[in-house]
Amino acid sequence: MKKLDVIALALIVVGAVNWGLVAIARFDLVAWVFGKDFGSTNAGSRIVYGLVGLAAVYSIASLAGRRTSGERRAAPAAG
Repeated sequence: MKKLDVIALALIVVGAVNWGLVAIARFDLVAWVFGKDFGSTNAGSRIVYGLVGLAAVYSIASLAGRRTSGERRAAPAAG
């Protein structure tokens, strides 16, 4: 697994845990880390949220690329 994949996965986990806490406990972990109240943002929290979003886009693109290349490899074997 590439380093960028590991970083993306870690950021996605942070985002997922944060959303889980928002849903279950109405607690925004990222806002809390940056000293803000639930739903409030500052530059630091917006950077974290942006990185989580970029990690998700990267992971979707990476998975789509693997799926496409996997289909290409599987096609000759099926025929």
